[in-house]
Amino acid sequence: MKPPPFHYARPEHLNGVLRLLAEHDGGARVLAGGQSLVPLLNFRLARPEVLVDIAMVDELSRLTIEDGGLRIGASVTQRAVETSAEVARRCPLLSKALPLVGHLQNRARGTVVGSIAHADPSAELPAVALVLGATMAVRSASGCRSIPAGDFFLGPFTTALEPDEILVEVRFPVDVSARTAVKEIAPRSGDFAIAGVAGRLTTAADGAVRDVALALFGVGAVPQRLPEVERLAAGENVTPELLDEVARVTRATARSGSEDVHADPAYRARVAGELVRRVLEEMAA
Repeated sequence: MKPPPFHYARPEHLNGVLRLLAEHDGGARVLAGGQSLVPLLNFRLARPEVLVDIAMVDELSRLTIEDGGLRIGASVTQRAVETSAEVARRCPLLSKALPLVGHLQNRARGTVVGSIAHADPSAELPAVALVLGATMAVRSASGCRSIPAGDFFLGPFTTALEPDEILVEVRFPVDVSARTAVKEIAPRSGDFAIAGVAGRLTTAADGAVRDVALALFGVGAVPQRLPEVERLAAGENVTPELLDEVARVTRATARSGSEDVHADPAYRARVAGELVRRVLEEMAA
């Protein structure tokens, strides 16, 4: 299929982007890598009045370490982040998750910020943002605001962004002492996950869990933290008995409402329990 008619704009400065978003009052869509938006256009699931291409906006192309955090601009490609030695050292969970995102060709064009803003419930990067406690830097013609990852994802393909706003940057805290892991089950390599888990863990001197964050993706309508599992593991040594209990609690508490040709909610919950077990075991080791 072909997309519906639309106007195309390619401003060179962020102010031009913000002006277009304000002028069209919800009728404009931001185009970064296009790996999610262009298929929606071709299937006519998206019908914007104007596409605002941000490829020429230099201030959105920055990948920097500032103020103790990793800052990724809206037009930075997934491949640029995946191959960054500095990201691998300072934010290893991102480096581990990115090879799971689509295929190499997708990552060469797709952007980290675009994937997060698209908010596909089966995508890896929203869950990574949730686990790491990322902050969304949002701009509009009327001002700017910061949104914690926990408040950003509202539903499938739905975020806290207003129609005249753009997610200009995602800021990830840096913690080189944390252990991280990400695992998923997908029909084929490069496909969206049937279920997946991203995790971050720190331990005390005696090896007990000091702090742990776990997030599911592909299971429910949004990436979801597992507070019951996190409380269960905190302060404990990771033993086979604890891993069994962690898997059981995950199966019982995961909000799994997704059913499609690949899996029903019960299967997704069962897979989620096993993946949480494996992620926790890997991080503890």
